[in-house]
Amino acid sequence: MRFMIIIKADKNTEAGVMPDERLLTEMGQFNEDLVKAGIMQAGEGLHPSSRGARVKFSGNKREVIDGPFAETKELIAGFWLWQVKSKEEAIEWVKRCPNPTGAESEIEIRQIFEAEDFGAEFNPELREQEERLRAQITANQK
Repeated sequence: MRFMIIIKADKNTEAGVMPDERLLTEMGQFNEDLVKAGIMQAGEGLHPSSRGARVKFSGNKREVIDGPFAETKELIAGFWLWQVKSKEEAIEWVKRCPNPTGAESEIEIRQIFEAEDFGAEFNPELREQEERLRAQITANQK
């Protein structure tokens, strides 16, 4: 099972405050543990929303909204992609994580859809396309 582990933003991450050396060291060790366990597939921090944008869809109309965005508690400061056996395993790993802000913080755990989750609508042609795209992505990363 794959999960996205979402680190929620706070006023400091939104202000562009970088983590201190202690937190970088602790997160580096945690990431090393994840890699050694064969769990971590990706993990990145994100720039503040002031450097981002949103595209709002309304039928065929598209509207670009530049950051920053008001609701800090709904924003994402970083993420991991993990391959684990269960949600419970993901929870246990998150509980071992250093506190991402050193203060009040929250990490969200969300399972990623897999091909079999889509049922019959995900027909053989769509499955073949998905496999081809994933192979191309892997090749592009080398």
